[in-house]
Amino acid sequence: MTDLYKKIVEDRSGLEKILAKVPGFRGYTEMSARRAADRMIRDYVVKLLKEEMTRFIGTQKKIISSGGIKYATKSKTAQTRFQIFIDKVNTAMPGYSGFYDARKVGAEEIDKLYQFDAALIGYVDKFKTAIDALQTAATSKDGIDTAVAGIEAVADEALAAYALREEVITGLAHE
Repeated sequence: MTDLYKKIVEDRSGLEKILAKVPGFRGYTEMSARRAADRMIRDYVVKLLKEEMTRFIGTQKKIISSGGIKYATKSKTAQTRFQIFIDKVNTAMPGYSGFYDARKVGAEEIDKLYQFDAALIGYVDKFKTAIDALQTAATSKDGIDTAVAGIEAVADEALAAYALREEVITGLAHE
């Protein structure tokens, strides 16, 4: 995350570089850069998660069309939990206070939130692994229930981790 933040800060226009020298304005522009970095990270994670969702839906259709209608309800539940996670990441509240807020969130607190965002990227891999297992089960027509449950378990864990991120943000907002 730090490399992305540095890239955004280094890519400032000439005007931003001048304004960064104005007392008090530098912190504002750094927070703006962090805001942009936060959005870029989440957009990237959402893109990857949507790709995995597309694989999941394709596998669901394959299972159901080959006579696995009994898995429709359970796989739809897993799909819904997975989609809720994607939506939460996509619409996540930024991890910093605005320019006019009474309580400013410092770099240390933002770094904590970046750690949560880094964990989000890890969930992309967990979903990929779980969907790979579902595809294998669909091909062999064995262990589909277990594989679907695995996707739902990853979704539940991801949602719990996301809830912790929200707790950190709301805790910071109330300090």
